[in-house]
Amino acid sequence: MTSTNPLLKNSEAKNKALPFPEIQNQHFLPAAEAAIEEARGQIEKIKSSEPSFEATIVALETASEKLDLVTSTFYSLLGANSNEEMQKIAQELGPKTSAYSSDVALDPKIFECVESVWQKRNELELNAEEAKLLEVTYDSFVRNGAKLSEDKRNQLREIDQKLSTLGPKFGENVLKATNSFEMELTSDDDLIGLPESAKEAAAAAAEAKGKAGKWLVTLQAPSMIPFLQYSEKRELREKIWKAYSSRAFQGEHSNEDTIKEIVSLRYDRANLLGYPTHAHDVLDKRMAQTPEKVMAFFQKLLKPSRPAAEKDLAEVQDFAKSIGGPDKLSPWDFAFYSEKLKEQKFKFSEEELRPYFKLENVIDGVFEHARKLFGLKFVKANDYPTYHEDVMTYEVYDEASNDFIGLFYADFFPRDSKRGGAWMTTFYEQGLFEGKVMRPHVSIVCNFTKPTNDKPSLLTFMEVQTLFHEFGHSLHGLLSQCKYRSLAGTNVLWDFVELPSQVLENWTLEKESLDMFAKHYETGELMPKELAQKIKDSSKFLAGYSSLRQLNFATVDMKWHTTLPEDIGAIDEFETEATRETTLFDKIPGTNFSCAFSHIFAGGYSSGYYSYKWAEVLDADAFEMFKEKGLFDEAVAKSFKENILMRGGTEHPMEIYKKFRGREPDPDALLRRDGLS
Repeated sequence: MTSTNPLLKNSEAKNKALPFPEIQNQHFLPAAEAAIEEARGQIEKIKSSEPSFEATIVALETASEKLDLVTSTFYSLLGANSNEEMQKIAQELGPKTSAYSSDVALDPKIFECVESVWQKRNELELNAEEAKLLEVTYDSFVRNGAKLSEDKRNQLREIDQKLSTLGPKFGENVLKATNSFEMELTSDDDLIGLPESAKEAAAAAAEAKGKAGKWLVTLQAPSMIPFLQYSEKRELREKIWKAYSSRAFQGEHSNEDTIKEIVSLRYDRANLLGYPTHAHDVLDKRMAQTPEKVMAFFQKLLKPSRPAAEKDLAEVQDFAKSIGGPDKLSPWDFAFYSEKLKEQKFKFSEEELRPYFKLENVIDGVFEHARKLFGLKFVKANDYPTYHEDVMTYEVYDEASNDFIGLFYADFFPRDSKRGGAWMTTFYEQGLFEGKVMRPHVSIVCNFTKPTNDKPSLLTFMEVQTLFHEFGHSLHGLLSQCKYRSLAGTNVLWDFVELPSQVLENWTLEKESLDMFAKHYETGELMPKELAQKIKDSSKFLAGYSSLRQLNFATVDMKWHTTLPEDIGAIDEFETEATRETTLFDKIPGTNFSCAFSHIFAGGYSSGYYSYKWAEVLDADAFEMFKEKGLFDEAVAKSFKENILMRGGTEHPMEIYKKFRGREPDPDALLRRDGLS
């Protein structure tokens, strides 16, 4: 396909990098339409060919590769560098791509070809990856309605069309609600308690909005979190906490109706496919298998987590009263008093850590971990086009062979066009593309503390852990050595995908690791041994509270997707009842977190948020092996790389994990690590 559309023409940039500056909003829909037309032509060839693994299964794998590139580019940019025009395009693009996917998935002739190959699978002498691709392809057709009657296939198609617009709509409302709030501070009295880093960031934010001489606090994490932790002005903490906790709930950007429509459509879709609920449908192809097993997993964790969380809250409450705080803590008090308690117990402040976590040094640190553990070399490359001036690019090489591994993009700072949180995405998946096995182009997107006029970007320890987490995802994508894109990198069962990311966080608690990057940004001195030990000693502080908080999110996700839609009344009342066991504070009227829960309503985590806790068991167990043998033990790192990071979804995750660990994960490893056993 030749075209002047930059999304369709062959990239002339190095390593086929996307020509981001050339890509304009008006290119997306025409590119998608042309790519769909090309894909439909490939589908017709499949239908007219004798069914075989190559002519059917591999041809299906590659038929939509141009469309996949267009959509991965669009949706990656929609999250990282959006605007109102893109949000409108999403409402058109979703139905177009959904219609194509439905046409393929529900085409009787295509399924006849796939089923023919499936029935001959034992005669085909396929290797392990080929066999897995055949299995995944066949399952995908069945799970997307290929065996349904024609009227039910039409119902499924209609549902998928509607759902394709609702996720982007949900995310758009959250972004607009987040950007609609700004708390302007005009006097020094409003800044009491704030560290210099927070004051400087607030002043810079105000200046950027043409309000020099004032301070601006927003709902972006680097702005809001320090304010809740340190501000002595309780009424201002309450104001920003309530603003954050009521995003997209009621008012102009409300997601209430959107949530109801999403869960109802997901339920109807599951029923059409023979499942009692959306959660049953989703979990049928996960390690956890059923909602009942997930809820049993929750109960196992809830039993120690709830009393530990109550003890944590009581300790913070008693401490608050002892220093003149309120008789009863409100949610906007918890971060403030728990931070003060932490400072008292462990004799350090989170702000003391920032000078040792200059962003550039932390980046060098994660790269050095990748080198020591997995033999990777990251080389800064400024000659690649990017979609925003903040984005940095790196070429990744195998240190021993100097083979090209992939392209790595890093986008670290918040802006109005970027949704909150942090995530990893890919522009090119590793695997077959245009007839050749291509190396991946991977990106991590974060919202970290920005540099100011006086200081570089100095991260909080939480931001350091977030960088290691997302970098772990990127390693999973970069190190993939698969032939087929749909099995490569992070294309694994969803409750396994967090293992490579979460396990990497463990290194941030070790002095041996900190010495690789925790250097004072002015003096270059390494973080003192005593301070590094305090980080480790305090890592279990409020472990019960943190565990219960994650269970709270995971529980409400499962409740949304296991409850009959007709039994869901008001959004707020449903959430309150669903989280009764996992909530410590009294309900604050006018707040609701489901309406901004993008992970499950605008991302891929519906009926899957439990995977964070599920994968914590895996990562705690895996890291115990590193601690037993050595943090950078070559044999253990090589096994983790070859058995987990390189394999993608070519085998069941439990079999992959057992090849690394030599056994199934110890379910008590997480409780031991968190001190909850």
